[in-house]
Amino acid sequence: MSDRLASRTRRELLRFAGGASLVLLVTPLANAARSVSPSVLAVRIWPAADYTRVTLESSAAVKFSHFTVKNPERLVVDLEGVELNGVLDGLSGKIGADDPYIKLLRAGRFKPGVVRLVMELKTEVAPQVFVLAPVGEYGHRLVLDVYPANPIDPLLALLEKKDLQQIPLDDKPVPAEPQQPAVAEKRPGKPVVDRLVTITLDPGHGGEDPGAVGRGGSHEKNVTLAVAKRLKAKIDAEPNMRAVLTRDSDFFVPLHMRVQKARRVQSDLFVSIHADAFIKPDARGASVFVLSENGATSSAARWLANKENAADLIGGVNFGTKDPMLARTLLDLSQTATINDSLKLGKAVLGELDRVGDLHKPHVEQAGFAVLKAPDIPSILVETAFISNPEEERRLNDEAYQDRLAEAVMSGIRKYFKLNPPLAKSKLAKLD
Repeated sequence: MSDRLASRTRRELLRFAGGASLVLLVTPLANAARSVSPSVLAVRIWPAADYTRVTLESSAAVKFSHFTVKNPERLVVDLEGVELNGVLDGLSGKIGADDPYIKLLRAGRFKPGVVRLVMELKTEVAPQVFVLAPVGEYGHRLVLDVYPANPIDPLLALLEKKDLQQIPLDDKPVPAEPQQPAVAEKRPGKPVVDRLVTITLDPGHGGEDPGAVGRGGSHEKNVTLAVAKRLKAKIDAEPNMRAVLTRDSDFFVPLHMRVQKARRVQSDLFVSIHADAFIKPDARGASVFVLSENGATSSAARWLANKENAADLIGGVNFGTKDPMLARTLLDLSQTATINDSLKLGKAVLGELDRVGDLHKPHVEQAGFAVLKAPDIPSILVETAFISNPEEERRLNDEAYQDRLAEAVMSGIRKYFKLNPPLAKSKLAKLD
């Protein structure tokens, strides 16, 4: 009896000792895993007239606090649990002299466990600092958006161009700036329209959001901007026509802001330009899409709309801000007349694209694209070609082909206006 008790006691002791050793071995490792400091892996700067974005990508979520300082203007961001490394040490070399808002950005160890970023500013700003969860190829991101305290009014910016003759105004006249060099020679002949019309061109993606990437490494955001700039020059060369870009360089514009910019300048048309990808490299041809009130016209159109609508997640939108215009614009789908006009524009443009190359579908498709939801502006989304197709990727990078695409869209716009003259605006101003 005593032997059995002794044996049982030994087994219990071994079991306890084994458990204790297991705890000793595992617990420190678990604690060590939990205590790993986030490491800043990359810093990207996206300067633009609208705003400058600074993105810090890290291996884990970063806790932060921030505040502004006056005289001189500075933005200070404290990063908790982050170690100073070569990426942060090199911050000062990433700010260009032509950055509209940031003079200098530097990092240093503020106190144990805290790295402090100090951003010296050129003017008073309204910063937004927020985090983004991992998405696509990106890890955790901390975003510093530096907006001007007095945002640029796109309508007033448009009025500063001396070559305007008529433009819708709110109430007050605005003095014209000295004449700027023309980007394109004006077309001779009778104008297609009898008043100045404004067309908003929307180069898809930009900044943190590269869009689709071709097998040769081409980024959709670069192709769309190149085509949009060529199209803008052609529109500006038309008598009584004027083009406005939602972005004129490599920076990200949230989807609702693209719509809002078009509405702020009282645009007559909205043309969003893309060059998408598909899972199969043999997909080819141009397409034109308009908004749908009743679901997508095909599963491919639905897939593409969902993909394009995810741009805000990749590009990085601060969903913590409250924007009443966003709610009104994206929920107002009682716009049957606008959609009908969009279909007419889409058919005219698609017919001209057919002269340039293959069409993916011989008819205009419809889906719930967020960027097409302006309730009062006929809007189309042009897929110029598939950047995932190696042959079409090569064409999209060819300047002559880009020009042919731009001319096709321009011809479609002319045909649309010949059959659908723009209505008179309620208020017009003449600039001397």
